[in-house]
Amino acid sequence: METPSRAAPPATPAFDVLVIGSGAAGLTAALALADKVKVGVLAKGGLATGSTAWAQGGIAAVLDAGDTFEQHVHDTMVAGAGLNRRETVEFVIERAPHAIDRLIELGVPFNTDGPEGTGALHLTREGGHSHRRIVHVADATGWAVQQALLKAAEAHPNITLLPGRSCIDLITGRHEMRYSGSGRVWGVYALDEESGHVEAFTARATVLATGGAGRVYQFSTAPRGATGDGIAMAWRAGARVSNMEMMQFHPTCLYNLEVKNFLITEAVRGEGGHLINPRTGKRFMTFYDPERLELAPRDVVARAIDSEIKRFGLDYVHLDISHQPAEFVKEHFPNIHEKLMGLGIDMTREPIPVVPAQHYTCGGVLIDLAGRTDLPGLYAAGECTESGLHGANRLASNSLLECFVFGEAAAADILANWDSFTPPPPVRSWDESRVTDSDEEVVIKQNWTEIRRFMWNYVGIVRTTKRLERAHHRIQMLNGEIEEYYRHFRVSTDLIELRNLLQSAELIVSSALRRHESRGLHYTLDYPGIDAEPMDTVLVP
Repeated sequence: METPSRAAPPATPAFDVLVIGSGAAGLTAALALADKVKVGVLAKGGLATGSTAWAQGGIAAVLDAGDTFEQHVHDTMVAGAGLNRRETVEFVIERAPHAIDRLIELGVPFNTDGPEGTGALHLTREGGHSHRRIVHVADATGWAVQQALLKAAEAHPNITLLPGRSCIDLITGRHEMRYSGSGRVWGVYALDEESGHVEAFTARATVLATGGAGRVYQFSTAPRGATGDGIAMAWRAGARVSNMEMMQFHPTCLYNLEVKNFLITEAVRGEGGHLINPRTGKRFMTFYDPERLELAPRDVVARAIDSEIKRFGLDYVHLDISHQPAEFVKEHFPNIHEKLMGLGIDMTREPIPVVPAQHYTCGGVLIDLAGRTDLPGLYAAGECTESGLHGANRLASNSLLECFVFGEAAAADILANWDSFTPPPPVRSWDESRVTDSDEEVVIKQNWTEIRRFMWNYVGIVRTTKRLERAHHRIQMLNGEIEEYYRHFRVSTDLIELRNLLQSAELIVSSALRRHESRGLHYTLDYPGIDAEPMDTVLVP
């Protein structure tokens, strides 16, 4: 079994603060900390392979003359089906204009109403929003934000970027040379993907910014590395997680057997796209939400598409914006237009085949307004958290915003309390003395495929208690198998991810079984009503 030994730890770089994740939340925290302390940023794989770079839509902020914070708060609470914590919603939304200003300072080239960066910021509208309030960089906002943050981080002398590090488990008091049951977090054990060596990275404070758990599902718009690593590590270390049953499914992922996970942004519907049943040729949102139509929140639209597909035995539905002028479509969606043209689909003249796919993890590690978790020394920000912002369903384009606000909030709290953070004690190094190299990699691949398939079939857009119990039973069987494998073989990124994937699946299913109502993203045929009092599903390790 791979447990820390009492051998002297190998020399690893010393940091004041460790940030796990190099997306919007992680790099925002690192940049906010780095003027005062030395920061190490660990990233699984490349520095730009997380969800931030994939975000097409934009960032929601009240910048329009007729818009107000109160209306943005109201839209967020309506989408979240009342499960949001109002103080969190207000906290984030009031800080949105500052976040946009900071990104402009860093060089993010947001679209404007004038030529070449002149005029006011161009605002688009997405589902669930009562106003135009989405700032964007065409249809590739996330990529532009990721590049700007990375450029600033690379230029900062106090930030060390360490790609190719797969984090295994948080280092806590029980890993100290002199054992402690304090639960204090001192850093993380991480696998160097190139050398295969496991290092102990320690710091006075640690920020989790590891993204969501979308790859638990067979169909997901999330990148390959979204395996719930931070959520699973925090849970194993003793932190509570909340609302893990609230998995958001994006209504419109491209249906193409050759191309996986290509998202057709919400803004296509925001700019007038219609959802059409390809068999009847009719616009079907009129039957499901006649007032809001295609601009209804994502859970409503995803369930409508799922219903049409099941009722009519379809593989997909059509998203059609071809009634808009061709130049308008090309100007607003240049990257999507180019990608689809390469696949033989001209969105200016014909509809796009789409299906729902898992898109965003609304639950996660429970945090307060300072980004603090239950564990001393451990902070978290972004999609791996449950801050109270999203509730039972995330409002479009509030996700990047959450990353910036909580990345800064965590950094501010660490710096404000810096004198109370003691230097880390000596910790035990990783012990590989009783493990061997695996000769059965097929086991990992088989289990990975099985988890994603039963999660899609049993814990998807529409659920039943019987399906959830079937998934729970499969998870119990796989737990023993994967733990046995983990004990006997040397860790690899695939094995680390599989372990975290199964842990995340267990948290999702356990949470879903506890919620005896249909609220927001959790829709179950056995409990179709909604409880009078919204309650978070909080799991305690």
